Amino acid sequence: MSVSVSLKASMARSLDAVFSIFQYIAMIAGLLFALGIVGFVFNESESQDVGESILPAAIVAEAPVGLPQQSPANSAAPSELKPYHAGVLDYVKRRYRVSPEAVLPVFEVAELIGKERRIDPLLILAIIGVESGFNPFAESTMGARGLMQVIPRFHMDKVPAGAGSRHLFDPAVNIRVGVRVLEEAIRRGGDLTAGLQYYAGSSDSEGGYANKVLAEKARLEKAARRSAESSA
Repeated sequence: MSVSVSLKASMARSLDAVFSIFQYIAMIAGLLFALGIVGFVFNESESQDVGESILPAAIVAEAPVGLPQQSPANSAAPSELKPYHAGVLDYVKRRYRVSPEAVLPVFEVAELIGKERRIDPLLILAIIGVESGFNPFAESTMGARGLMQVIPRFHMDKVPAGAGSRHLFDPAVNIRVGVRVLEEAIRRGGDLTAGLQYYAGSSDSEGGYANKVLAEKARLEKAARRSAESSA
C-alpha cells in the first residue's frame, strides 16, 4: 500500500514538473511572438518615415531659378506662337532633338535679355546651339557650364550677388552671364567676328568659331522668315 501511494505521489510530481516546463515554454514563445510583432510594426513605421522624408527629395528636381513660370493652363503651345517664334522653335526642335516645351522658356529669356542688352536674340540662340545643343546641364572638360558654356573661374564676377557657380546651370542666370561675357568679348575684339572668337577663347585666325555661330544664326533667321511667309 505505502509503495503504491509513493509511486502515485512521484508521478504527480513528475506531471507537475512537465506541466510547469510547458507553461514556461508557452510564456517564452508568447513573449517572442509579441516582440516580433512590435519589431515588425516599428520597422514598417520607420521604413515609411524614411521613404516619405527621403524619396521626394531624391526624385523631385529643383526648378531652375529665374525661368519664366508657365502652367499647363496658360502656357503657349507651339501652334499658338507668332510665326517668328514658331519657325525658330520648329528648327531647333528638329536640329537638336529637344522638346519645344523645354526650350520655349529659353527662347523667352534670350529675347528678354537680348532686347535689354541690345544683342540679337537669334545670335544668343545660335551661340547656345553651338555651345551646348540647348542642354542646360552641359559641362565641358574645361569646366564650362550650362547653355552658353560659361567658365566659372573666369566669370564669377558677372554672376548675380548671392548666386554661386552652380547657378550657371540655371538657364536664366547662364544666359544673362553669357551675354555679358559676349559683350565684353566684342568690346575687346572690336567687332562681332573677333568678339565671337574671344568668346570661345579661340586663337584661330580664320575665325572658324565665329563662322560656325554666324552660319547657325543665318539658319535660324531663314527658319523664322520661312515660317512668317507661310503664315502670311
